[in-house]
Amino acid sequence: MLMQAMQLQAYGGPDALRLVEIDAPTAGAGQLSVRVRCASVNPVDWKRASGSLRFIMPVHFPAVPTYDIAGEVAALGLGLSGFEVGQRVHARIAQPSAGGAAQYAVVDAKVVATIPDDMDFADAAALPLAGMTALQALRDVANMAMANARERVLVIGASGGVGHFGVQIAKAAGAYVAGVCSTRNIEMVRGLGADAVIDYTQANCYAGVAPFDVVLDCIGAAPGACAQVMTPRARYVSVIPGPSTFLWPMLHPFSNQRVRACMLKASGADLEQLDDMWRRGVLKAVIDSRFPLAQLGAAWQRSMSGRAVGKIVIDVS
Repeated sequence: MLMQAMQLQAYGGPDALRLVEIDAPTAGAGQLSVRVRCASVNPVDWKRASGSLRFIMPVHFPAVPTYDIAGEVAALGLGLSGFEVGQRVHARIAQPSAGGAAQYAVVDAKVVATIPDDMDFADAAALPLAGMTALQALRDVANMAMANARERVLVIGASGGVGHFGVQIAKAAGAYVAGVCSTRNIEMVRGLGADAVIDYTQANCYAGVAPFDVVLDCIGAAPGACAQVMTPRARYVSVIPGPSTFLWPMLHPFSNQRVRACMLKASGADLEQLDDMWRRGVLKAVIDSRFPLAQLGAAWQRSMSGRAVGKIVIDVS
């Protein structure tokens, strides 16, 4: 069976994407074939395509990008049970080959979750990668309780994909949450439930709200720049870690401030936890913009601009 897909033939930017007609992938053992209705854009998509991550996430061409998908089960791999054809599902594709920017995608069943009845495909596609990253960063790396939390949490990049989920997850856990963003996004972040919104364009912007027990860095800030707004035993977690993140223990051997990186592990169970939060009304996806599949390049350009608020969604079919 043939399908439409956006494809890369070599490393490059948005202009390197081409709409092609290729064979639909076939589900193997332990996998589902999903009729993709919506996908979403994450910075890792275009960073990987550019070649900047080739030493840790190489691309084997020709390649169909994109990891976040939402759609309907089209077929089950041999011996797979627990899902039905036509069932609405979403996932962060765990395979390094990605493949979400297409009418059909194959995904391991262990990373798939059933979409809640009232959730539309756009919200379902927006949630997996960014939502699970925020959840795992706070719960697993920062060791923050997901109920009755008492920490003061700072989310840097609170209006972005991971950040806007991080604000809501931390708030739902019971923490005091401060979100950092630009002036134009203050009301949006406040609407997510943040107790305080910090405008980074203003001088002395942390005065009166610091220090914090947990820092969720969603923009790749250097941990040293955050040390002064952290408590002596604070936990700093970066979802875009740089060399300073990994070198912190070596360069600050006597510091009690912990600096860690969060590396996402796709998980159907974690996606179900996020879905449950959505059902309870404590988590929502903010959609910045939507593009048809053929305009994936324009969606990447929007993401690359750094001005997207929340998530960018691709309408596949």
